Amino acid sequence: MSIKLIVLDVDGTMTDGRISYTSSGDEIKSFSVKDGLGIDSWIKLGKEVAIITGRVSPIIARRAKELGIGHFYEGIKDKKTVLLNILKELDLSWENVAAIGDDLNDLSMLELAKISFAPSDASLHIISRVSHVLTAKGGSGAVREMIEYLIAHEGLSSEYLAQWE
Repeated sequence: MSIKLIVLDVDGTMTDGRISYTSSGDEIKSFSVKDGLGIDSWIKLGKEVAIITGRVSPIIARRAKELGIGHFYEGIKDKKTVLLNILKELDLSWENVAAIGDDLNDLSMLELAKISFAPSDASLHIISRVSHVLTAKGGSGAVREMIEYLIAHEGLSSEYLAQWE
């Protein structure tokens, strides 16, 4: 297995799936710093990251920019088609893709990825179809758990840890 691209859903994977609004109508989301460090480390290993999300939110765009995520797509209804375009752009195949998602709109990309993940609190319809169900819930380190699984199985632990020694 040579995973070169991880594909992330946002609501329910990078966040706990809740959307909060202030009295002035501003949206609030919380992201795991642990996930962020994992994503940053994955990128430093020369790997690619894509966010494909169904919602449009300046908060998600800001987080993607902070993390240096090169492939950011929001307001997407057909995640599979967007992912096919990314694969073409990067000259990769499904064999090079790992994806994480938690709900029905993620199903098409999860079923085509070489390896797929779901947070422990994902839809039962997703849990029954992914390669790996994580112990972490969405927004509570699920993305980090996925990345560390991939790093171990790709034999990249030494390079991963060397970034921080």
